[in-house]
Amino acid sequence: MAMTAISLCSRALIKIGAKGIVSFNENTAESEVAMHLYSSVRDALLSAHPWRFAMAQATLPRLAQKPAADYDYAYQLPVDFLRVLSAGTGRKGQGIDYRIHENKLHTNAENVMLTYLFRPEEQAFPPFFDQVIISRLAAEFCLPLTESTSRAEFLNKLANEEFQQAKLIDAQQAIPNAIEDFPLIGVRG
Repeated sequence: MAMTAISLCSRALIKIGAKGIVSFNENTAESEVAMHLYSSVRDALLSAHPWRFAMAQATLPRLAQKPAADYDYAYQLPVDFLRVLSAGTGRKGQGIDYRIHENKLHTNAENVMLTYLFRPEEQAFPPFFDQVIISRLAAEFCLPLTESTSRAEFLNKLANEEFQQAKLIDAQQAIPNAIEDFPLIGVRG
């Protein structure tokens, strides 16, 4: 079942024994806490691991203004960008030297293919990630709504376990990366 930001927050609130919400603008403590914490928790979880469902590749547009130092070119990062995984040239998404500076990618490469994490719509989250975000939200909502530190610590531990389980599930979505360039393998001839 595809979830929305509101349904994810409602399930997290119910998990801590609070009343669910139908809007971020309800004028309740639950909706206010959910409104203020949801987007940062979501983005932190999406950025914390190279989730297969949140990976994208894009050819970056080169900017007219050159970097002040160290590199020849600057490129604009995508609007939905969260974190770089790798950068390359042509049809290869890795292998170039780069730096992220002021929300731009600086490099000496004349064109850039970026592999990055983006912010997908909540409806595109797989069920294993729904559970991770619900658990993490419950842990984050617990202290401001219940003032129970022991309960918050317990929920935080559960959220960390859910996160580890989700990483294992996500890792099974593709074959492992092969070692491409390793000096010891080349020496063996």
